[in-house]
Parts: sequence; structure tokens; C-alpha cells
Amino acid sequence: MFHSISFSKTMLAIFVASVYIFLYTPIMVLVLYSFNQGGFPDAWQGFSLHWYQDLFQSEEIWRAFQNSVIVACVSSFLSVSMSILLVHGVRHYKRNVVPLFYVNALIPDIVLAVGMLSLFSYLTVPLGLTTLIAGHTLLGLGFSMPIIKGRYDELDKSLIEASLDLGASMRYTFIHVIVPFLYPAILVAFLLSIIISFDDFLISFFCAGSSVQTLSLYIFSMIRSGISPVVNALSTLLLIGSCFMLFIMMMLQRNLFRD
Repeated sequence: MFHSISFSKTMLAIFVASVYIFLYTPIMVLVLYSFNQGGFPDAWQGFSLHWYQDLFQSEEIWRAFQNSVIVACVSSFLSVSMSILLVHGVRHYKRNVVPLFYVNALIPDIVLAVGMLSLFSYLTVPLGLTTLIAGHTLLGLGFSMPIIKGRYDELDKSLIEASLDLGASMRYTFIHVIVPFLYPAILVAFLLSIIISFDDFLISFFCAGSSVQTLSLYIFSMIRSGISPVVNALSTLLLIGSCFMLFIMMMLQRNLFRD
């Protein structure tokens, strides 16, 4: 009996290790070859930062990065703001509207992207930066809404009643009582929405049109024309940035929600 349990644990450990190796080996190869002096997929020819220099000297990449930052920040701000107002606005209703926004996180992105493109085409809205922000805002609502709603449910409603009984208006109570209490959830939801916006490709591909190019679209165009080590360098920096933001988000979520 003891040997059977030990064998099962060993096999489980081997299986888990195999899965992790399968998942992270391509990422390790990508990071490694971003420092290769030769091209890709040439054999290793020595350590070099040549491709990172080309990356920082490329005007197209910086323009795509600027577009990605604008879209991510604006769409994250809109999705978080809409989540706060919606959560607070439906507090008197007995029906929970939050599950409606889970659909954005559950359905495939291709379905959401095609739906957004069909809507913009039906309304004859020209594709560009505005439609791209609208698509990413809708995508961010599926993640920011549950986070803010979960924090809002922990709010002691007697605080709102006390503020109103002391003569404060509902607007004053919302700004000085509710929003400070939601601050940890707002910060976490905002960072998560930014990460999701940077990572998205399908909605950007369908909603951006030909006038706007984000980092994901730029990487796709570079891969179509041939694999360049500059793509490895750019992907490595995006990976480091995403991991750094995830680390900050986890630390904030643990410390702020604990307080």
C-alpha cells in the first residue's frame, strides 16, 4: 500500500514536471535566442545585444508601442469606471447583473472580435483607434467587473447610511466613502485590464483597421514577412513587463485587500 502511494506521487510529479517543461521550453528558447549574435533559427554564435539595439532604434516599434499604451490605458480606465458606476448603480436591484459580463471572459476572443466588427460595419463606424478602444473596453469589463463587484459586496452598508444621515449627499458619499473602499479592487482591475489589452491580438486585428497598429499587430506582420530576432527581443521585453505587472498586481491584491 505504501509503495503504491509513493509510486503514484512520483508519477504525478513526473507528469506535472513534463507539463511545465512542455509549456515553458518555447519561452526559454525565445528568450535565449534574443541574445544570439546570429539570426534565427541559426545555431548559437555568441552573446550579443545587437537585436535589442535595433529594437530601440526602430521608429515603427515605438509608434506601435505608443498606440498600445494609449489603447490599454484609455480602455482600462473606461472599463474600470463603467464597472464602478454599474456596480453602484444597480445596488438596489435584487438581480445580479455581474454574470452577464462573465461572457466576455468565457467565450473565445474570435467570437467577440467578429461580433464587434459586425456591429461597427452595421453602424458604418470607420475602424481606427476609437473602435479599438471600444473593443478593448468591452474585453476589460469581463475581468474588472467581477473584481470590483466582489470588493463592493464587502462594503458595510451602514457606512453609507451613516454618511447620508450626517447630511452628506450621495455624490459626496460615493466619492469619499465608496471609492476609497474600492481603491484596492480598482487598482488591481486597472492593472489586469492593461495586461489583457497588451496581450490581445484578435480584437486588435478585427477592430483596428489599417490606420492603427499595436505591438501585437506589429509582431504578427513581422512574423509574416520572416522570423527576425528583433521579434524575440520585443517578445522578451513584453514578457518581462507582463510578469512585472502581474507581480505588482499580486502584491497589491495581497496587501491592500488584507488591510
